[in-house]
Amino acid sequence: MGKIDPSIKQAIEQLPKKELEKLVLKVAQADKQFHDYLIVNYADKEFGEQDLFKQAQSDIDSLLLKKYKGYSNELRGAKYLAACNKRITTFGNICKKKELQMDLIMGVLDGVFSTYSDLLGTCFTSFDYQTSLLLNKAISLLQKKLHEDFRIEYEPKINKFLTILHSKSNHLDSIYRMPANI
Repeated sequence: MGKIDPSIKQAIEQLPKKELEKLVLKVAQADKQFHDYLIVNYADKEFGEQDLFKQAQSDIDSLLLKKYKGYSNELRGAKYLAACNKRITTFGNICKKKELQMDLIMGVLDGVFSTYSDLLGTCFTSFDYQTSLLLNKAISLLQKKLHEDFRIEYEPKINKFLTILHSKSNHLDSIYRMPANI
């Protein structure tokens, strides 16, 4: 959404409290992301993020069961990873605790590298690319948003994932440009 028109801002300032309450409730009913934002920041400050985290985990688990279109397992896997990335981004826009977002990313990456690593390096490069996007997101979060103490927990796994990805898919520019380790 772009910049809010000054006339709208003035109109909102002049609204009576009852009208403002109705407006907020209407928007919360229409927009799930705004609804979740209200829960985390106002309604349930203590456990709101944890509840949303559990819901996001449940959503990602259900994405694995969904049937994706594609001629090969790699193409279907790429669509799954794109859907997971979208859900994680939605969660990250609401959540203040970035370690919860990192846990979601690492959960998906653990599944990819433990179960589906044989799909990497094939002629269907979209799976490799989607995996590299998630791994880049994890690296960025670790280096820019998370406290130094979390490096001990996540850095060895990320380095292991980078080693596997470079060994199987280094022919792709997006993966070749990734660091060998962090």
